[in-house]
Amino acid sequence: HLESVEKAKEWGFKVPSIQDKYIYKTDSVDGIMKFIHYWEKKRSDLPFEIDGIVIKVNNYDVQAELGFTAKSPRWAIAYKFKAERVETTLEEVTFQVGRTGAVTPVANLKPVHLGGTTVKRASLHNADQIAKLDLHLGDTVFVEKGGEIIPKIVGVNEALRISTAAAIEFITHCPECNTTLMRREGEVQHFCPNEKSCPPQVKGKIEHFIARKAMNIDGLGAETVDLLFSEGLIRNVADLYTLKFDQLISLERMAEKSANNLLKGIQDSKSIPFERVLFAIGIRFVGETVAKQLANAFKNIGALALAKYDELVAVDEIGEKIAISVQNYFLDAENVALIERLQHAGVQFQLEEKDRASDTLAGKNFVVSGVFSLFSRDQLKELIEQNGGKNVSSISSKTHFVVAGENMGPAKLEKATQLGVTIISEHDFARMIDFTS
Repeated sequence: HLESVEKAKEWGFKVPSIQDKYIYKTDSVDGIMKFIHYWEKKRSDLPFEIDGIVIKVNNYDVQAELGFTAKSPRWAIAYKFKAERVETTLEEVTFQVGRTGAVTPVANLKPVHLGGTTVKRASLHNADQIAKLDLHLGDTVFVEKGGEIIPKIVGVNEALRISTAAAIEFITHCPECNTTLMRREGEVQHFCPNEKSCPPQVKGKIEHFIARKAMNIDGLGAETVDLLFSEGLIRNVADLYTLKFDQLISLERMAEKSANNLLKGIQDSKSIPFERVLFAIGIRFVGETVAKQLANAFKNIGALALAKYDELVAVDEIGEKIAISVQNYFLDAENVALIERLQHAGVQFQLEEKDRASDTLAGKNFVVSGVFSLFSRDQLKELIEQNGGKNVSSISSKTHFVVAGENMGPAKLEKATQLGVTIISEHDFARMIDFTS
């Protein structure tokens, strides 16, 4: 491996410096430990953050012989440095509301230097974490960076606690709309159920709707959504399709070109296909893949809205939780009214049936993994479907082929090998469908 790195340097690639001990070869455990101890002391001098050392077998033949476990190579291991810990004061706990209504407590700390940055805030995750730490206002807390990246409170110096300090209690009402919070059975987070009116939820749903993988509305970002909401011009995603030039041009920081680009982006979104619209409307648990499966199975929004539980769970990758969530969405009269407004605006709620190029891959399940040069991953998946095949997200005994590119995950490679699944390259795939570029 080291020799390959040196050769890459000769070819002009930027590689880890041997002179600076960024990479080092040894034949003993003592040599490994000396390297670890060296960087434990020197890592603060680096122009970038590191959280440990990777130790790997140098000989490629030995690497091949050692192989992989289900999750990682047997010929490499990571040594993680002990996380740096500092003490600081907990000044306040505030609460944030996300797009789904999940309420997250945030610790506001007296600023402290940690791992090369100044830390002022740390996530407390949920009510259980607050109770576990037994936090009190003004506590002296121990802070670490999780994975050397995210600050977290890992304990309290109780010896320094003020006797009159008040315990931190999780709020009972939404900090944004004052609605009583709820906690669903089996879940650790509290939620604000006021999804139709709670400002962060309303704006979050609109931001999800306009995102690149959803409706991909150019000229519209989070700041503009916030401005349109604060001015009372939008209260849900359907309101976007009623916006007029005169309303936009009067807004602060909205020039004529920006207004026209925004309106054009909204108009162009009417051609976004049904499966992406289904993802965009934000049904709980319906991500990109599930939205595509539902669109292919039911063809239009009307059929999906009337689908029975047994019909939903019969669709691949749709389980009980998703099926119930879909049914609950369409039982809400406000959601149905929203869909009707979007339909009236011209948004696509009917699957566009495309003529297949062939049935060459009919009945075959494919997993696409890795990085490719001949196709993009999306192009590969589209070609699989155009030729009668089916894309699946994970490898199982029902998988027929894995189309493997560079940097395919070792776990997937191991599982495919164990199950005897045929692994092919993108060039093999191109020959299967007689593809010519």
